[in-house]
Formats: sequence, structure tokens, C-alpha cells
Amino acid sequence: MKNNIQDRFWEKLARIILRNRIPILIAVAFITIFLGYQWKNLSMTYTEANLLPKNHVANKDYEKFLDKFGEEGNLIVIGFQDPKFFTPKNYAAWNELMTSLKKAKEVDLVVSLNDLKKLEKDTINQKFVLSPFIDQSKTIDPEYLKKVQYDLFHNLPFYEGLLFNKKSGSIRSAVYMNKALVNTAERKTFIIENLVPKIDKFEKTTGIDLRVSGMPYIRTINADNMKGEIGLFIGAALLTVSLIFFFFFRSFSATFMSICILIVGVVWSFGTLGLFHYKITILTAIIPPLIIVIGITNCIFLINKYQQEIKLHNNQAKALQRIISKIGVSTLMTNLTTAIGFATFMITGNDLLFEFGLVTSINVISVYLLTLLIVPIVYSFMPLPKEKHLYHLSKTYISSLLNFVEDTVKHKRKVIYTIYGILLVFSVIGIAQMKVSGSLIGEMPKSAAFFKDILFYEKEFNGVMPLEIMIDTKKKKGVMKSSTIRKMDELQNTITEIPELAKPVSVVNLVKYSKQAFYNGNPDYYELPTSQEQAFILSYAKNATKNNKENLMKAYVDSTGRYARITTFMKDIGTDKMAKIEKKLHSKIDEIFPKDRFEVTITGKALVFQKGTAYLVNNLIESLIFAIIVIAVLMLYLFRSFKMVMASVITNVLPLCITSGLMGYFGIPLKPSTILVFSIAFGISVDNAIQFMAKYRHDLIQNNGKIKKSVFSSLRETGISTFYTSIVLILGFATFTLSSFSGTIALGGLISCTLTFAMFANLLVLPSLVLTFEKKRTKKEDLEHAH
Repeated sequence: MKNNIQDRFWEKLARIILRNRIPILIAVAFITIFLGYQWKNLSMTYTEANLLPKNHVANKDYEKFLDKFGEEGNLIVIGFQDPKFFTPKNYAAWNELMTSLKKAKEVDLVVSLNDLKKLEKDTINQKFVLSPFIDQSKTIDPEYLKKVQYDLFHNLPFYEGLLFNKKSGSIRSAVYMNKALVNTAERKTFIIENLVPKIDKFEKTTGIDLRVSGMPYIRTINADNMKGEIGLFIGAALLTVSLIFFFFFRSFSATFMSICILIVGVVWSFGTLGLFHYKITILTAIIPPLIIVIGITNCIFLINKYQQEIKLHNNQAKALQRIISKIGVSTLMTNLTTAIGFATFMITGNDLLFEFGLVTSINVISVYLLTLLIVPIVYSFMPLPKEKHLYHLSKTYISSLLNFVEDTVKHKRKVIYTIYGILLVFSVIGIAQMKVSGSLIGEMPKSAAFFKDILFYEKEFNGVMPLEIMIDTKKKKGVMKSSTIRKMDELQNTITEIPELAKPVSVVNLVKYSKQAFYNGNPDYYELPTSQEQAFILSYAKNATKNNKENLMKAYVDSTGRYARITTFMKDIGTDKMAKIEKKLHSKIDEIFPKDRFEVTITGKALVFQKGTAYLVNNLIESLIFAIIVIAVLMLYLFRSFKMVMASVITNVLPLCITSGLMGYFGIPLKPSTILVFSIAFGISVDNAIQFMAKYRHDLIQNNGKIKKSVFSSLRETGISTFYTSIVLILGFATFTLSSFSGTIALGGLISCTLTFAMFANLLVLPSLVLTFEKKRTKKEDLEHAH
């Protein structure tokens, strides 16, 4: 009864589509124009991906820090390691570069050698004054510049680790961008149109290779690279799938029609992003090529069925009716499972993944509807396919493949199960070796020039990824108490001992510098003052900061004097190492800062990102299990057979295990890009299982419940589509390996790998499991056949 109602529904839908061809085409055109208009709302993201839910404790700590001290990712560093720098010509070029950057409205502050200030004692007014380190009128004298070089490296320990590396002689300057502009489009304009040309000019003038880094610069150049790759992905995906499609079908008209459908799908996917006012991120950038790769499989199923029907009875009207009524329902299920695979990302509690999951799942269903409407309508206006277009249905290599599959399933099921078991054991061993990586720069292209600069700063200054420690003394002016300063110094000593972290900066450094200045700049006195010295030195410091815009403390102590920050930078380290460092820091904090008097939090963009990665990995397992359950329930509703559902799930879980194992063996870590693989791959790979199961259920009714006959007839018909769609998907996702982003390369390569195993699993394991689960009935059939 249920099947009859369902069949009648699809037959009626087929009639509606074919009777209203022109209105449907006009409606599609209007939707495309409307969504094309939404492109005006598209823009690139200007911030890093926040992988944690808003209410997560790490996010709350970070927001609290930003509330007290503002955006911490506003630092651009420009550095070099070149002994030729201290010459009048090169110094003049540097002075010109830094002065011009300081004048830019996007820049708040520049701390550089050319206008470096040193703290000196004014004994008359009993205060410290900031006087220029370099006398600009003498910089044309080479001997004077040599003296400057010596003084910098030997007499200014306050700036060591901040502006220079004493051991290697490398020097850098710090350019602090306006915090209000650092996460806006103006950041890109400043970096691409102002900073980069000025850097190029300096390098041409001096021959000195400048190293530029810092989060605003990295994010801008990275986003620019990503923008360039969107077109590459779409072009490569379209070219690849259309070439494979033409190779299989040998029809220009079918290929052209499919490409047009995919282009409309791309317009709709970008339009959906614009409609929701979502930014283009490293994830949403891959939605259009994903839609191309997934959308072509719908075209293959429908066109292949149309041609099979024409070959069978040469009746166009009947063929068009059947591709909607027969393939419509099975492709609906395959697209639903794919959409569910993506939609599971919406339950992670993460905005970035929610947007990706929502837009992708909407567009998977949209491109299905588009294909279901356009393919039969366009074919209704075209003449019948010629014999050469149907030739592929009886190609020798396809027949040979299907003969091999049928023979193996019939006679070698034990071999199939043995190989399955071996691959499963192999996978489990690999899974045990998997690692998690929470690197903020690990997703960035290794070939990019800025990546080499990141490595330079890791070597010379222990990294550019900010790590912040905020100390709440719970009292106004509590930071400047002698006991608090000493506790902070003790914590900074612990940070200095950790090789993955850079030299920390806080008000402690300034207090030490104050003592050095008090003793007439003698670097031997760069240390905390004794209790006797403190009264004198602090009175000098207080007089110096009155009505002084150049207050060195304001970035590290809030206006009330209650909150202090210790800033350090970290190397690009994995989640495991970071967890150990965090544990060590927390242990020291608990030891020296009593919880009843202090509240100390460790935060910063890099730490939030790493915690986000760990959070996502945990959610991956939940969302994958959720996807498997939802898809299994959907299939149970469709096929009303628990055995058949089990066969489909067992078949398609194996490729996921193999991929996980390979990640372990090849050292590919779990990270935001690679953890997407599993839900995407499962949602897509189960499609072929559904096509087979839908055909099997249909043939079972036609063949009066005969299992073997139905299994092999289903295998014959769906085998061609399974082979074609799998090859297109495998090579389609392989185009992602053209990316310069390591995460996108891994995503494409791993999904292609999973789908390769899924193709063989669906061709060999699935029909074998169906026959095994129905062993009693097949034995009975064999006995009846023998009699």
C-alpha cells in the first residue's frame, strides 16, 4: 500500500514537471537572478576561525581579556638579519620606511630602532624621562651607527627579545595597528596597498631581505591567497568533472547541460552565503566546488537512467517519466543522506561549522531539485540520443568489471570478508597512532613567503602567536604592589625556561628598566629594585607617567591598576605540547598566586584556537555517530529491514576506518580541515548503498521475492552508476589537492581515498552482506531451483 502511494506520488510529480516545463524554467531563471544579486553581500572574513561555542569558558576568558586590554592580534613585526644594516644609506631607508608607516591612519604605534626611546633619570625634577636612543643628526656618520649597534645589543636588555636577538644580531620593529580597524576591510587595504609596496621599495633600495609577520599581516595575505584559490577550485572542479563526464557519455549536449546545471548550482551556493550575510571563510570557500562534485553525480544517475530506458524501449515520453518516478526517489534519498552528513556540523555549537553545515546542506538539496527539474525538461526538447551516446552502456571494460564483481560476490564471499577483516585490523592499528593538531598556522600554505617569515620569527624570537596571561589583583592599584611585581617576575622566569615560548613582556620589565635608568643606564642593574630602592624608583616612575602620552605601562596595566597582563609569543606547536605547557603554567600560577587574592587566566588567540581544535575533535565523534544514526533511521523507514540497514552501515563504516588508519600511518593530524572528512565522506559514500538498496527493493517485488536474482539484477543496473559517480567524485575531490593550503589538500586527498574504498565496498561487500544476511532464504531458493 505504502509503495503504491509513493509510486503514484512520483508519477504525478513527473507529469507536473513535464507539463509545466516553461514556467519551471522561468522560475529557475528568476531564482538564479535573485541569488546572483545576493553576491553583493559577499566578503572575505577578517578574523580567525573561532572553533569554540560563544559560551565556552576559554571564549569567556578571552572576551574578558579583550574587554580590559583590547584586541591583542594587532601587532605586525618587520625584521631582518643582516650585518649591512648599520650604514648611513640603509639606516636612512629604514628611517623613511618606519616614519611613513607611523603616519598611516591605520597605525596606532610604531616601536622601532630609528625612534627608540631610552629611559633616563632626570635628577632635577626627580622623574624618569624618555629620551631618543639615536641622535638623527649623527646618522650620516658610519662610526656613530657602529656605536648605536654596540649600545643596542649591550646596554638595552629591556628591548632584548622584543626588538633584537643578541645572539644572532637580528632586529625587528613592532607596528601596532589601530584596534578598531584590525578586523575590518581597511586592514587589507593598508597591508596590500601601503605596507607591502613600502617593504618592496626598502628591499630594492638596500638589498636587505625584510621578514614580515604578525597576525594582521598573516591573516590578510592568507585571505588573499584563499580568494585566489576559490576560482581555481571552481574551474578545476568543473573541468575535471566535465572531462570525465564526456569520457563516459560521449555526448556534448549531455556534458554542456550538466555544466550549465553546475554553474547555476555555484551561483546559488554563493547567493545563499550572500543571502545569510555569511563571510567567506576557508570552509565556506569550498562549498561551490563541493556542490559541483556532488551535483554531477545527480546528472550521472538521471542521464544514465534516461539512456538505459531509451535503449530498452526507445520511447522518450516513457523514459522521461521514469527518470523522475524511478530515479527521483533514490536520488532524493542519496542527497538527503549527503545533506545530513553536512547538517551534523550544525550541532557542534560552533558558528563557523554551523554556517558551513547549513549552507552546504541547503545547496545539496537545491542542486538535487535543480537536476531533477532541468535534466528531463531539457531532454524533452531534444531528439532521442543516437546509438553512439548509448554505446557506453555496453562497453567491454564496464561489462568485465561487473562480471568480475558478480563472480566474486557469488563464489568468493569468504575472501571478501577476510580482506575486510584484515583492512579493519590495519585501520585500528593506524587509528591508535593518530594525533591532534591545534596549530593556528598549520592550515596555512607552506609555500607562501609569509610562512618562511613565520619560521624566521620562530627561530629568532620564538614565534609570533600571542599567548596572554591576565592577572586580576582584585584591588585598585594592586598591580604596583611590590609583592605582586615579585610574583609576576617569578612567573615570567618560568615562562623564560619554556623553550617554545618567547621572552615575556609586562610591567615587570619596565620596573627592571626603571632601576637600570636610576643607576644611570648601567645594564648590570636591569633587575627588580630592593625594598629600600623601590620607594625612590617608584616616585620617579609616578612623576614620569603624569600627563605623559608615552606611558610605557598603559598597554600592560589597565587604567585602574587592578589588572595586569603578561604577553609572550609561542611557536607553532601541537595541541599535546600546548596542553603540557598550559599545565606547567597553571601549576606555577597556583603555587605563587593565592586564589583568594588573585584571579589569573591564560588566554590569547592561539590558545583559544587550540582548545577549539580539541573541542571539535570531540564533537566530530558525536556528529559522526549522530549522522550514522539519522541515516540508519532514514534507511530503516525506507527499507523496513534492519538487516539491510546493518549491511549498508557496515559497508560504509569500513572506508572511514581505513582513512583514519592512513591518517595515523602517514602522520596526518586531526585538525579543523581533516575532521570534516568523515561526516562528508560517510554522507556521500552511503549514496551508492542507497541506490543499490532502492533498486534491490524494487527488483525484489518484480521477482516475487527472489533474493539472488534481485541482488544481481540490482548490481548490474546500479553498478554502472556506482562506478561512474565514484570515479567522478574521487577525481573531483582530488582537485582540492591543487590548493596551497595543507588542510584543503588533506581534505581532498582523504575524501578521495575514502570514496575509493567506498566504491569497492559498495560493489563487493554490500551485495555479499545482503546474501549472507538472507542466507536461509537463498538456501531455500537454491533447493527450489534444484527441484
